[in-house]
Amino acid sequence: MRFEVKPSIVWLAVIAFVAVAIPATSSLAQVPGYVRVKFAKASLMAGGGAGSGVLTYRGRDYRFRISGVSMGVAAGASVSRLEGWASGIVQVSDFAGTYSSVGGGGALVGGFGGVQLRNEKGVTIALQGPRAGMEFATNLSVIRISLK
Repeated sequence: MRFEVKPSIVWLAVIAFVAVAIPATSSLAQVPGYVRVKFAKASLMAGGGAGSGVLTYRGRDYRFRISGVSMGVAAGASVSRLEGWASGIVQVSDFAGTYSSVGGGGALVGGFGGVQLRNEKGVTIALQGPRAGMEFATNLSVIRISLK
């Protein structure tokens, strides 16, 4: 007795194997997250600030607190509403941590600002948005983000 296998069954088995064994995107692939932050700060040479925000990552919202200190040439006070993207996130816990930034900016009643931050886990956050208040700064900042 001879056993015959139809070519259509073989192709169906190969396609099923490829679809299961080699997914199009890995579940561990790095996906950027969308970040919204409200941050208030005051400074005179050294400064400090605090705020809160939301990270939208893989369809879920994660609330966080943000605080920071800056050293350099700075004077004034401002409130910023920033939005942007966080990249390099493998898991949500990578987003929390200590970020550093070197930069500057200003606001006289109203303005527009931006910042790029990077933490020890390789997460980079690029934010921009309107700023209200009166502030001029060129400084080194250390920002701490903690998930709520």
